[in-house]
Amino acid sequence: MGTWDGGPFDNDTAADFCGDLDEAAAGEREGIIRGALIRVIDTAGYLEAPESEEAVAAALVSAQCPGGEAPDPAHGPEEPLPDLTGLRDLALQALDRVMADPSELMDLWAESDGGPWRANIRRLQNVLLPQQPGKQLSLS
Repeated sequence: MGTWDGGPFDNDTAADFCGDLDEAAAGEREGIIRGALIRVIDTAGYLEAPESEEAVAAALVSAQCPGGEAPDPAHGPEEPLPDLTGLRDLALQALDRVMADPSELMDLWAESDGGPWRANIRRLQNVLLPQQPGKQLSLS
């Protein structure tokens, strides 16, 4: 089963991506995440689902932002990650691209109950948005 739920780590591709991060040298992890984000952002044509699912890196970036949630320990990376907050803008752009046509992952979720998946993407986007001093973002 390739996808088992609507969370950012609830699919085989995301689990494999996190495994690759764990196997990489500590100094290479940020570059792997950056590369996954840029591949998604730079896709002008049809965005395939596996590349979109690797945009799970946005969840890793958001976990280090105020209001972000730590990844599920069963499917997220086990090894420590460097400071990824400098990738917030790239992560936000990648999520925007995943949600824009043409996107296979968006199409696949449109064929089933994609409401929870879309809500998870919106929550990640809200966490990644720059906060104005003194303002609290709603995560719903």
